[in-house]
Amino acid sequence: MKIKSPKDFWSGLMFIASGAFFAIWAVTHYQMGTAVRMGPAYFPAMLGGLLVVLGLMILAGSLAIKGPAVPHFFFRPLIMISLGLVLYGYLMKPLGLVGATAALVYVGAFGGHEFRWKEATVLYVILILFSWLVFVKGLSLPFPLWPEAYS
Repeated sequence: MKIKSPKDFWSGLMFIASGAFFAIWAVTHYQMGTAVRMGPAYFPAMLGGLLVVLGLMILAGSLAIKGPAVPHFFFRPLIMISLGLVLYGYLMKPLGLVGATAALVYVGAFGGHEFRWKEATVLYVILILFSWLVFVKGLSLPFPLWPEAYS
């Protein structure tokens, strides 16, 4: 059996693996219940099962229909954006919304192939204003705006 579409083949395997993981995790950690009285594992198990079925269909299609090869994967954007999100979570309390958002925007922007300080700064200012308006003023969430020393 020859793989005619490597991109679809690996996508199908990814869907099967993630669907099986979540279905098995839900069933082993929570009660399943029935269709009439659904338990906490019912919805994740069903979605995981549907994801496995979708993955099998994509995988079968990759063996029958010719498709594109897998493109070159760049790790830098994935690593830098993930690092920016983790920094945001860890820096929110000590640096406040202003400092944590700065870390998120600048570290995430550094993951791109073209880093421009001016564009990142404009994005940062817009994101701070939007976050302040929505979360602090609109929803009245108790986010610290500034580092703890300045509060």
